[in-house]
Amino acid sequence: MSNWPEGYSRRVLAEVDSTNAEAARIAQELAGPEWLLGLRQTQGRGRRGRAWVDPIGNFAGTLVMRPAEAPDQVALRSFVASLALYDAFVAVTGRSEGLALKWPNDVLLNGGKVAGILLESAGMAGGAVSHIAIGIGVNLAHAPDTGAVEAHATRPVSLLSETGAAVTPEDFLDALAPAYAHWETQFSTYGFEPIRTAWL
Repeated sequence: MSNWPEGYSRRVLAEVDSTNAEAARIAQELAGPEWLLGLRQTQGRGRRGRAWVDPIGNFAGTLVMRPAEAPDQVALRSFVASLALYDAFVAVTGRSEGLALKWPNDVLLNGGKVAGILLESAGMAGGAVSHIAIGIGVNLAHAPDTGAVEAHATRPVSLLSETGAAVTPEDFLDALAPAYAHWETQFSTYGFEPIRTAWL
């Protein structure tokens, strides 16, 4: 954890229903942004309420924070998270070949889906955002069977099967957190332009 970003805390949970659900439960008590890592997630969710298959050994994490921007700006953090994921994959594998970002929520490896992002937020009176939960699922060791995903969905792959890199969830978080902090600083300091440019 020598590269752990200043100002961010972390909480590792042996078991949780959903890291995004836990984020909603604890958001109001936090003094600053916090990473939640669920080593076993029993009710993981994807977009549109779909179940997210999450075997032990894969990464199930959420960054919960209380941003000050307008809701439309808060939603742009999906792009921030995607860039951070890309950098984290490069950090743990030492390679960028085969990695691609699929707008706005997926990271691909050799054409298959290796990671997904689920952004959830809660509002307050006046339209402000109470908190945002940036949920991230990564197929580190296992990929769902193709029969468990929708017919037209991108085929799932795992980091281990595609690269041979065996990475624990804790080690992946150690790479992801500083990468996210870097892009968050770019976003909060300079706005969306450096994020947009990096995506192109």
